[in-house]
Amino acid sequence: MSSTSKESGASGLEAQGFRNLKAVHWNRNVAELYEESIRRGEGHLAKDGPLVVLTGQHTGRSATDKFVVRDAETEKQVWWDNNKPMSPAHFDVLHADMLKFAEGRELFAKDLYGGADLEHRLPVRIVTEYAWHSLFVNQLLIRPTAEQLEGFVPEFTIIDLPNFEADPARHGCASKTVIAVNFTKRTILIGGTSYAGEMKKSVFTIMNYLLPAKRIMSMHCSANMGPKGDTAIFFGLSGTGKTTLSADASRTLIGDDEHGWSEHGVFNIEGGCYAKVIKLSREAEPEIYSTTERFGTVLENVMMDPGTRKLDLDSAHYAENTRAAYPIDFIPNASETGRGGHPKNVIMLTADAFGVLPPIAKLTPSQAMYHFLSGFTAKVAGTEKGLGKEPQPTFSTCFGAPFMPRHPSEYGNLLRDLIAQHGSDCWLVNTGWTGGAFGVGSRMPIKATRALLAAALDGSLAHAEMRVDPHFGFRVPVAVANVDTKILNPRDTWADKSAYDAQARKLVSMFRENFKKFEAHVGRDVLDAAPVLAEAAE
Repeated sequence: MSSTSKESGASGLEAQGFRNLKAVHWNRNVAELYEESIRRGEGHLAKDGPLVVLTGQHTGRSATDKFVVRDAETEKQVWWDNNKPMSPAHFDVLHADMLKFAEGRELFAKDLYGGADLEHRLPVRIVTEYAWHSLFVNQLLIRPTAEQLEGFVPEFTIIDLPNFEADPARHGCASKTVIAVNFTKRTILIGGTSYAGEMKKSVFTIMNYLLPAKRIMSMHCSANMGPKGDTAIFFGLSGTGKTTLSADASRTLIGDDEHGWSEHGVFNIEGGCYAKVIKLSREAEPEIYSTTERFGTVLENVMMDPGTRKLDLDSAHYAENTRAAYPIDFIPNASETGRGGHPKNVIMLTADAFGVLPPIAKLTPSQAMYHFLSGFTAKVAGTEKGLGKEPQPTFSTCFGAPFMPRHPSEYGNLLRDLIAQHGSDCWLVNTGWTGGAFGVGSRMPIKATRALLAAALDGSLAHAEMRVDPHFGFRVPVAVANVDTKILNPRDTWADKSAYDAQARKLVSMFRENFKKFEAHVGRDVLDAAPVLAEAAE
C-alpha cells in the first residue's frame, strides 16, 4: 500500500482493518481534493468556484436503510422502537465484505473533530471512496491544526463506500444500501449511497449516543449569539428554517444544525453548514447565497449550464433537496470558536401544514418539554428518499428522531433541567402555513417570522400583552411592531372559520394520540401541558 501524503497519528488504515489498498490520500487539503474530484469525473467546477456534484438515486437520507447493532452494551441504552436492530454477526460480515471490496482501491482518509467544546470533542476518522466525499466532511466537521493531527487518535471510524452493494440476506439489511452503526466497536459503515449527508448525520448519531451519558444535551438545532453575548438555539427539522433564521447578520452564528449544551454552554458539533439552496434568493438570504459563489463550497444536485458553468438555483431537475456544504467561516459573522454561553432563548421551529398554530407562542418549561418530545412539523419533499411533492405532517420527537439512539425522555428530561437551571425563555415558532392548510393557505412570511424572533431575542416580546390559546394553552402575543396583527391569531386568517375549528380539533387529537407513548416517562406537569380537545376548550 502506498500513501500519497503524510499519515496522521501513530497508525494508518491497517488499524481500521484495511489491507492491500492501492493508495491512501491522507488529509488532503481543499485544492487537492478539488483536483482529485475533477480528475476522477466526480464533479465539475462552476463559474464562481464551487464544486458541483450529483448524488445519483439517493438525493436525501435513506432512513429505512439505517441500522444499529444490538448487543450487550446497547441492549438497554438504545431506543429500539425507533432504531432498527442489526445483529453483531451480520455487522461483522458486512464489515469484512466492505474491507474486501476496498482492496486494490485508492481511498481518502480524513481526521476531524466532532464538537467545539475542547473537553468533550470527538476525534473521528472518515474513510471515503470518493474525493468529493472527503472534501464534504472536511468542510462540514471541525478541522484539526497541524499540531493536533500529529497526535490524532480516532475514537470512531466511519467507512463510506458508495459503490459497495449490500446483500440483505447476507448482511441483515433492507436493500443494497446500508448505514450500520456499531457503538461497541465504534465503527459506522455506509454503502450503496452517494448522498454525503449520511456521513454528517452519522457523526451526529454518535454524539447523540455519547453526550447524554455525560449529562450533556445533544440537539438538532442551530445557534447564534447577540452583541451582548446572549445565546439562542433553534430546534427544527430540515426545511423549518434552522439555517435561514440563525444566519442573522446582526448576530454571531455559532452553527446551523447540530449542537451540544454542556456545563460550559452551547457548542457547535460541526465546523461547517449544510444549507438547502433550492430557490435561494440573494435578496432574502444574502449570507447563504454568497457561499454558492465561492471556491470551497460543495453543491449537491444543483443544475449547472455545461457551457457557461452558471448555476440555476431555481431548478429542481435533479432533486428538490439541493444543498451547499461550506465551512462556517464563509458566513461573515460566524463564531471563531463555535461556542457560546448558556442560551437565554430556546426556540422550537415547526412547519405546520395544517395552518393551525400561531406564528409564535411563549412556552412554560413543561410546555417546552411537551413540544420538544412531540416534535411536530411537516417533512418537506426531498429531505428523505420516498417523500412525495407535498409536505407530510409528522411527529419527529426531539425534532430529530432519525438521529436519536436513546429514548426521547432522556433528551427531554435533560433539556427541561437545563432550561430550569439557566432560566431560558422558550418559544414555539410556526414557519409553516397561514390562512389555511397546505394547498389553500400560504407559507408564513419570513419578514413576519424575523420580526417576531427579533422581539423575542431582544427580550421585549416576553413582556408583551398576550392571550392564552384555547386549544394549546400557550401564550400568544396580541400585537407586535412591524407584524400584521391579524396573522397573530391563525383563526382570523382563515376565510372559513368553521374549517379552521375542525382543523384545530384534528391537530389537537393528533398531538394527544402521538403523546400516549411518552405518558409513562414524564411528570404530571408535562401531561398537563397537553392541548385540550375542542369541546374542553369551549
